[in-house]
Amino acid sequence: MDFRRLVRGQVDRPQLERVGREIAARYDRDRVHVSVLEADNWLSTPCVVDDEWFVKVISPQNALVHAVFTGVRNLGVFSRGEEGFFERFESPLAMSQHELEATRKVREIGINAPEPIEAFGVDEVGVLMLEYLPDFRTLDDLDPTEVEALAPALFEALSRMHDHNLAHGDLRGENVLVHDGELYFIDATNVREDGLAAARAYDLASALATLEPAIGGKRAVEIAVGAYDIDALLAAREFLDFVRLRPDHDFEAAHVKGEIEKWAD
Repeated sequence: MDFRRLVRGQVDRPQLERVGREIAARYDRDRVHVSVLEADNWLSTPCVVDDEWFVKVISPQNALVHAVFTGVRNLGVFSRGEEGFFERFESPLAMSQHELEATRKVREIGINAPEPIEAFGVDEVGVLMLEYLPDFRTLDDLDPTEVEALAPALFEALSRMHDHNLAHGDLRGENVLVHDGELYFIDATNVREDGLAAARAYDLASALATLEPAIGGKRAVEIAVGAYDIDALLAAREFLDFVRLRPDHDFEAAHVKGEIEKWAD
């Protein structure tokens, strides 16, 4: 087994077959077809079952990698003089249960997310079942004109989450799906309740980091101002350098900071 697969904890075929048998039993089917999606994913093995459900199978190795990522993120927050607000999970089942509940909460406040079905364990793995959205693209897949058209909806949805005391915690282009012209949010991470204020600022910084490469810092900040006041943007500014250190964000942090500061003057 190569090192990257080992680190990612990809679930082997016999385990996937056990998961498939469990799903078939739960939904009174003779059998189900489990297709593994080709995805650069470190935290689960993503699958489609019967072209009806999107299923994440989370291994103990995935949970361990998540714990390591969480520790690194919290160290970055500590370096800013803030207490870390990301929380780790105790098990693969806990990871799947959290995402199920987070998806339910997002939908309850009127934000699009795939319909949550259930979360359960099979042997040592956690299994999350969601509605499968066919023919979706991620925000990263769109051209700049499409990104700009959807950017107001992105900030409006994020602001609604924050107004309802929720935070996403891992906002990036691949975690925002576009289906039938609308945004759907996936992969919310676990944030401590007493760290919500900082997590919201981090979310906003992540949204600006996601949009800047496509539409530029000036336009991203202009659109953000339609959903957030300047104090929120100034709080997000303090997280931009931290977000820039993440390998899944590549943007001009200094330019975004400058545009925020222009609005503050």
